[in-house]
Amino acid sequence: MEEVLIPLGIVGILFVALPWMVLHYVTKWRQAPKITDEDEKLLDELYMMARRLDDRLATVERIIAADHPDWRPNMPLAERPDYDLSKRN
Repeated sequence: MEEVLIPLGIVGILFVALPWMVLHYVTKWRQAPKITDEDEKLLDELYMMARRLDDRLATVERIIAADHPDWRPNMPLAERPDYDLSKRN
């Protein structure tokens, strides 16, 4: 009896369970919500606002550093990340 159940179980897993699982998750992936044009515009606006705020913070830090030589900003300007969109791949 065991000689029949083990091969039958393996065949069932390979030809029924595995394809069902793959097709199930492919269907779920296709039903996932996509980013809309409106969402993309909002993300671009938020990105530009964050860039402007970062520039303002750098300006404030430079002003404070000029007025108080012993003050140090949290992150030196040389180590700040570059967020230039034109350099994106």
